[in-house]
Amino acid sequence: MNITIKSFRSGKNMEKELKMLYNTAFPAEERAPFHMLMSRVKNGKAEMLTAFDGDEFIGFAYMVCHEDVVYLFYLAVKESKRGMGYGSLIIAGVKKKYHGKRIFLAREQLDKSAPNYSQRVSRREFYLRRGFKDQPLLIQEASVVYDVMSIGGYIHPDEYDSLIKSWSGKLIGMFVKMYMIGTEPVDE
Repeated sequence: MNITIKSFRSGKNMEKELKMLYNTAFPAEERAPFHMLMSRVKNGKAEMLTAFDGDEFIGFAYMVCHEDVVYLFYLAVKESKRGMGYGSLIIAGVKKKYHGKRIFLAREQLDKSAPNYSQRVSRREFYLRRGFKDQPLLIQEASVVYDVMSIGGYIHPDEYDSLIKSWSGKLIGMFVKMYMIGTEPVDE
């Protein structure tokens, strides 16, 4: 394994590969329009890290940053490369790049009636093994409600609100519900 992680650089072929992985890795109800994600990268409101093993594209991490808070919005590894340690290496790259900042993510809720319940449990365990902790928070984005995990400290709902507004702009905020609710942790 010779992994390199670098910031996305424009290019039709790379953008095509990113879009293909994005569309296959996430269900439609969890995907923001791809062109919007890329426009936010191009105007500096988000960052797309791409991961390669040698010359082969293997995955990406999409982050939205605001002050000392980093939202790991999307993390994906090509299906043929899953379970080989690449996701862990991408997370390590994110943690290194954003060292000293609070990093959080929205993860599917552990709903026992969900058809992919065992996958949801596995994803949670994956993030726990990488140092993330469950937070007493929920995020609603469009019609989906997520649990929140973070590393480096608690994320206050007001911080999420500022981050999302700086990323999405006013127009999107008028049409898509995006907010965080919860309580402060007692032992942080």
